[in-house]
Amino acid sequence: MIIEHYTYRVTWSPEDGEHVGLCAELPSLSWLAASPEAALKGIRKVVSEAVADMQAAGETVPDPLAERRYSGEFRVRIPPHLHRALALQAAENGVSLNRLASAKLAA
Repeated sequence: MIIEHYTYRVTWSPEDGEHVGLCAELPSLSWLAASPEAALKGIRKVVSEAVADMQAAGETVPDPLAERRYSGEFRVRIPPHLHRALALQAAENGVSLNRLASAKLAA
């Protein structure tokens, strides 16, 4: 497992008054630091240790998001009145409901 392929993010935490490093694949982990660079370095170290612990315990380690394959399909349940309204809008625009929904999601 190459932890460098995981998705890391550093953001400011107003509550803590520090930068917080996060890993999307392991959302329960975080690292606070005074600088963004230190937050990134810290979260990478914590992730490395957590993955090593998981492997030692025989637990399943999450695959990096960047290496997952996506089908391009997912189901969304919406109220019937919204489904009807979107279908009407798609028809008025001369596009499929799928194309309309994709455009709205991308916006």
